[in-house]
Amino acid sequence: MGNVTSTVAAKFAFFPPEPATYEVFREGGGTGKLFFSGVSADKNMEVHLIETKAGNKIIATFWRHPYARFTLLYSHGNAADLGQMLDLFIELRAHLRVNIMCYDYSGYGASSGKPSEFNTYHDIEAVYECLKREYGIVQEDLILYGQSVGSGPTLHLAARLPRLRGVVLHSAILSGIRVLYPVKMTFWFDIFKNIDRIRLVNCPVLVIHGTADDIVDWSHGKRLWELAKEKFDPLWIKGGGHCNLETYPEYIKHLRKFINAMEKLSMTRLQARQNNQPPSTMPETKHNKCLRFGKK
Repeated sequence: MGNVTSTVAAKFAFFPPEPATYEVFREGGGTGKLFFSGVSADKNMEVHLIETKAGNKIIATFWRHPYARFTLLYSHGNAADLGQMLDLFIELRAHLRVNIMCYDYSGYGASSGKPSEFNTYHDIEAVYECLKREYGIVQEDLILYGQSVGSGPTLHLAARLPRLRGVVLHSAILSGIRVLYPVKMTFWFDIFKNIDRIRLVNCPVLVIHGTADDIVDWSHGKRLWELAKEKFDPLWIKGGGHCNLETYPEYIKHLRKFINAMEKLSMTRLQARQNNQPPSTMPETKHNKCLRFGKK
């Protein structure tokens, strides 16, 4: 059993790009505004340095869309950092009309500390708190997006947010050991136990997976979709691998379909809440028509 444990740890060692593919610096070199190398001010992106419960300081970037209805909290894959994701975030923001909050795990990019399963949990919790504090983002307007290993922190947070709008799982894993062995039970030493956490998620879940993924078998995505309480039409990309799904035209098309469906769901639920409000005790007069404000 010890050999299995060490094998899982070796297989799921974290692989941050070395050196980091970007730098973060402060205006004037002191306590001024943070800037991200290679990103001009007109890109409407803000940089944050966030301290986690573990004491690490991680880098997060907020990409603002002027007409966004939702914010996407994006957890990237194992061998990437934020510098490599810039073009994707610009494309997603434009095509989906969403804000995007993304971050580097502890030990990745310009984030301090060492990468580990539990540090990724502390990381995403701290980023979520930043979204609430700095931008007033509420659960109902938040969609969590986890790619590959990023599905771990994504489902960790999703299981704790009962009013979350949605979850996207992209090339996600059932758990660390299940990438190596088709086990039927969850062992104590396993990591990223998504197979258990998916059952605790109470919002629509979109699963995207390539049928030719040779890193995380397609069966992981299929099983996660089966276990989701509230399933959205999955996207199985024929011939898609582990790291190239964004290059397929159906990828962005299906994501847009998901975002549109979440917008309709928001409106439906808002109307349902309004319809369930207790009747007014004010007398019925013709002047009461002026009291129907609709949205606050």
